Amino acid sequence: MNKKTINPLYTIVLFITIFSCNTSTNTSSTSSNNPFEAKVDSIIKLMTLEEKLGQLNLPSSGDITTGQAQSSNIAKKIEEGKVGGLFNIKTVEKIRAVQQIAVEKSRLGIPLIFGMDVIHGYKTTFPIPLGLSTSWDMPMIEKTARVAAQEASADGINWTFSPMVDVSRDPRWGRISEGNGEDAYLGSQIAKAMVKGYQQDNLSDNNTLMSCVKHFALYGASEAGRDYNTVDMSKIRMYNEYLPPYKAAIDQGVGSVMASFNEIDGIPATGNKWLLTDLLRTDWKFNGFVVSDYTGVSEMIDHGMGDLQQVSALALSAGTDMDMVSEGFLNTLKKSVEEHKISIAEIDLAVKRILTAKYQLGLFDDPYKYCNEERAKTEIFTKENKDFARKVSAESMVLLKNENETLPLKKSGTIALIGPLANTAVNMAGTWSVATDQEKSITVLDGLKSVIGDKANINYAKGSNVDYDLTLEQRGTMFGKDIPRDNKTDKQLLDEALAIANKSDVIVATLGEAAEYSGESSSRTNLDIPQSQKDLLNALLKTGKPVVLVLFTGRPLVLVEEDKNVPAILNVWFPGSEAGLAIADVLFGDFNPSAKLTTTFPRHVGQIPLFYNHKNTGRPLGNTDGKFEKFRSNYLDVRNEPLYPFGYGLSYTTFKYSPIKLSKNNLNSTDTITVSVDVSNTGNYDGKEVVQLYIRDLIGTVTRPVKELKGFQKIFIKKGETVTVDFKISIEDLKFYNYDLDYIAEDGDFEIFVGTDSNTTRKAVITLTQ
Repeated sequence: MNKKTINPLYTIVLFITIFSCNTSTNTSSTSSNNPFEAKVDSIIKLMTLEEKLGQLNLPSSGDITTGQAQSSNIAKKIEEGKVGGLFNIKTVEKIRAVQQIAVEKSRLGIPLIFGMDVIHGYKTTFPIPLGLSTSWDMPMIEKTARVAAQEASADGINWTFSPMVDVSRDPRWGRISEGNGEDAYLGSQIAKAMVKGYQQDNLSDNNTLMSCVKHFALYGASEAGRDYNTVDMSKIRMYNEYLPPYKAAIDQGVGSVMASFNEIDGIPATGNKWLLTDLLRTDWKFNGFVVSDYTGVSEMIDHGMGDLQQVSALALSAGTDMDMVSEGFLNTLKKSVEEHKISIAEIDLAVKRILTAKYQLGLFDDPYKYCNEERAKTEIFTKENKDFARKVSAESMVLLKNENETLPLKKSGTIALIGPLANTAVNMAGTWSVATDQEKSITVLDGLKSVIGDKANINYAKGSNVDYDLTLEQRGTMFGKDIPRDNKTDKQLLDEALAIANKSDVIVATLGEAAEYSGESSSRTNLDIPQSQKDLLNALLKTGKPVVLVLFTGRPLVLVEEDKNVPAILNVWFPGSEAGLAIADVLFGDFNPSAKLTTTFPRHVGQIPLFYNHKNTGRPLGNTDGKFEKFRSNYLDVRNEPLYPFGYGLSYTTFKYSPIKLSKNNLNSTDTITVSVDVSNTGNYDGKEVVQLYIRDLIGTVTRPVKELKGFQKIFIKKGETVTVDFKISIEDLKFYNYDLDYIAEDGDFEIFVGTDSNTTRKAVITLTQ
């Protein structure tokens, strides 16, 4: 800090910080277990009402240039103490310039917090979160968050709006790509891993980020799969099926929570006191701060909750501490205080939470601690990080079909690489990759050439546009991710593709969604591969050459035709900055795929919502072959079961499971049962297998799901070897929320399932007697 320009009141604040640190008692002696409480309270006493409201204001700066930082409208507000933090600004140079205004020119010199959507990596970009979840590898997922924190913090950022842990069973919803799938148990494990990766053990370290779990709550259940739409569900479903991942993040110590856009029980989450105070703070003991989503406060006007003053007061009183973009807090709460609609005490409480977060991040000790130019030069997009991203991408690719061992491919002969997604670097990282240098991502074409070298010939043709409908294609290739069209007609594109296909030994078809076909505000009613690409694929199949479909998608798609006709399907999601290299690693067998689906793939969009842990009806379908039965719960035109079930994914090798062995059959409230199964690698490759444990409560005081994931292990088995996998089951694994929302286990029989996916399992029975 420049001592010649230092704000004298910042010296007072700094003195208070040091003095309070030396005179305050230990953490347990404060009323809120906040070790910074005395320091924070001392600062609040110095603040005017306008400065307090400023701390609750989170505008978007946009990525302003350094020169603009001193002269922009946002700079004036910062100098006046009307801004508590900024988001969407990056680089050390820009952030230092803005922080300098806050610390050296505002009256109290309170530092800003800087946030960004660091969702699946920073410059080094990992697979989209839905893809990452299919790795089922918690240590690896934690490390992706740690790498993201290392890079983002080196570029001046100290707060990330991640992880997104919304459970979703509706792939029409575009933001399913940003979450961890349909299961609350797996989602909870990933939530903990991500928070741990971002925050580590000490937020004051300069290579960590404060995490913000979102979207609280239930956002993944938007009606009709349409973004921002209403959510309405029973409390018992909330507690058992949707809330656990948020609770897991809270238990892991997440520093902040973002309120969701949707309503809950008729009240928008941003203004829902039951959600943000009764549940989050009273029941779950969360002591961090709550931020609204982008304009979440002002959007309550359209929900019908009042004008800006009314909804701002509603949000603050409910427990929202920071107003993102709406500026309703900044511009209306003073009037609400004067009219006795809110109290100064409510404002002070919110300010206390924001200032505490800044203390936790060490910003009062050193406002420029994240502004180290040397770190920015040496810790971002390093070779080590890119090599790790390549491995993570390969670990996240799901082999959906591999007829007649079409894969892995030989590194010889002539390969036709065809499709609109084969040579587009800007689409490889997928949605919510805001910091990625998109053009630096590795295309499929470049990746295959790099891995093959001169061992084989690769001929490329685009083959088709992403969609016949240019308007729809433009909606799915926004934010600089367009795939330029040339003057060629659809027939000319197809003829070019067929010409090289007929001269090849094998065809690799890179098809599916473009990057922005999924993500925020990217809901779809048609979950097929776009028709232009389906026509291309069908034409390629007619050549008689073996075809491998490399599928890009941010959601489950309807792939009935593709599954029937294409010999091999590799779902690569959107693999990240090292996409092409990782895809080549898997296609050529340098990496044996092991990922498993975390979302169910339907046969038809009319089946949605479709998920493995559903409940039985009083008239369940009695057969297992999908045949129609009148007066049973089934469809006239489509089978009930999905195309690919939850937990499904193939390998280049094969695994065989033994019958389940139990250490005993009866369980009480104090002991455990060991569930064991032998898994043998019966194929020709070493490989990894995700062994999955499911439980069914056969009789309950409320209806229970047909199956629930309760454990999993990802293990490596060499070809020809057998590994024994053990799971421990205790009463905790059998608990659920009953009708009265008591968390209990009920005596009786439970089926235990262990297998390779939710549909292919071995079974045993245990009995609980408390």
